[in-house]
Amino acid sequence: MSVAPRECPDAERRAPAMASLFGIWWWSLSLVLLWATPRVASSWWYMGAVGSSRVMCDNVPGLVSRQRQLCRRHPEAMLSIGRGVAAWTAECQHQFRRHRWDCSALERGQRLLGRVLQRSSRESAFVHAISSAGVVFAITRACSQGELKSCSCDPEKKGSAKDSKGRFDWGGCSDNIDYGIKFARAFVDAKERKGKDARALMNLHNNRAGRKAVKRFLKQECKCHGVSGSCTLRTCWLAMADFRKTGDYLWKKYNGAIQVVMNQDGTGFTVANKRFKKPTKNDLVYFESSPDYCIRDRDVGSPGTAGRVCNQTSRGMDSCEVMCCGRGYDTLRVSRMTKCECKFHWCCAVRCQDCLEEVDIHTCKAPKAAGWASRT
Repeated sequence: MSVAPRECPDAERRAPAMASLFGIWWWSLSLVLLWATPRVASSWWYMGAVGSSRVMCDNVPGLVSRQRQLCRRHPEAMLSIGRGVAAWTAECQHQFRRHRWDCSALERGQRLLGRVLQRSSRESAFVHAISSAGVVFAITRACSQGELKSCSCDPEKKGSAKDSKGRFDWGGCSDNIDYGIKFARAFVDAKERKGKDARALMNLHNNRAGRKAVKRFLKQECKCHGVSGSCTLRTCWLAMADFRKTGDYLWKKYNGAIQVVMNQDGTGFTVANKRFKKPTKNDLVYFESSPDYCIRDRDVGSPGTAGRVCNQTSRGMDSCEVMCCGRGYDTLRVSRMTKCECKFHWCCAVRCQDCLEEVDIHTCKAPKAAGWASRT
């Protein structure tokens, strides 16, 4: 089946109104940011909900000078970064949906997320990787859609080329992944490059792993031209895969993340356990073991698992035994409408009845001391 090539957008069709689309929000939100932003969190994560005016760039707390410069120079890119934040947040929550820590700290309060990121844990490694990947994906997509003044389709994909199927012509709009990576590296890594401690090196490593993950799934798409659909001529372009593929890949890297320590000269890592291989540029690395996230604990950014839905029949991380940390669970029987007795009717419809069924919902019990735990 032929695929329609993506047209390279005309620069004249860029919408300047996008740069001020959310401008009216910055007044109230900048005050919230000043109060709510934790020091350890990357403040650019908060930029998705604010406008792209110079005032916003100057008032988001925690941005380093290089990030403010890029914000002022590329105000329309800040809106794209906002979409990237939404994409990676949703992906993080999807990947951790069956785990005790479910990335919901992103919704329950950025202070809680900041506590999670204070630890050099596997969760922190994943968040840095997926957030960096989200910026690459969003900026690259914005380039292809003609939303940014500083970039467009990949300028290198011109003329003819050859692959395993023969010769083809570059056409349509190839995603400018190299620009997306370059912009993400300059913006996201700017804060870490100001520090030269172990944590900064860890964050930089995981940021890079996230960027590389997006490029890993860049794929070639082609359209055939010829009589009766024959491929006497082919037009091809490069396109990013759905962000879910990046998320699935980084999830595997999270599960195989490598615990490391700094080497003697402080310029890199060595494995904490000599039985494990040295991490590659694609691997995620961390320093500290993760807490169990069983109870609500501000010090580690854990919302706890009280009230979380668990699976009574599962043997995985979402099982009631694991999710509820041995505290037991409550069962509530609820009624819900479902489709049943579905039949195929010629031609071509499937008709179903509405049936009422009763299901059991299992939720984790709260610990005896249900309040916030704190070591202070």
